[in-house]
Amino acid sequence: MFEYYVLAGALALALVVALVSQRRNGRFSRKPTVAQGPVFDVEAVGGIRGERATLVQFSSAFCAPCRTTRVVLGQVVDLVPGVTTVEVDAESHLDLVRELQILRTPTVLIVDASGNIVTRASGAPTKENVLASLASHLPDLNK
Repeated sequence: MFEYYVLAGALALALVVALVSQRRNGRFSRKPTVAQGPVFDVEAVGGIRGERATLVQFSSAFCAPCRTTRVVLGQVVDLVPGVTTVEVDAESHLDLVRELQILRTPTVLIVDASGNIVTRASGAPTKENVLASLASHLPDLNK
């Protein structure tokens, strides 16, 4: 009988972990998870820095959600003037992945015009999440 309680407890714990993980997938953090003030050199990874912000996507070759994220970020760039996007192959930039503590792909960083990382999301964000995060972290975008 004890084994059934242990099994039920393990299943309940797994369900809670799965629900929390699903809820956080693709959502931008309220605060940057990397220490305040890191500067991301967009040009060093072959990108062009946006006048207002740059959306940096860390991807890998066999990542299906990365394709969706690429499309979403492209739509945001088309909607918001002064915002660019750059895709970084995580496997080719392992030092940068370690430095920024990128744990999964896709991971999207929002980098302001000065190069500061203002927020990040792990998983595929929706267009609405990206737009809302840009608006909340970069107030000049509301002008």
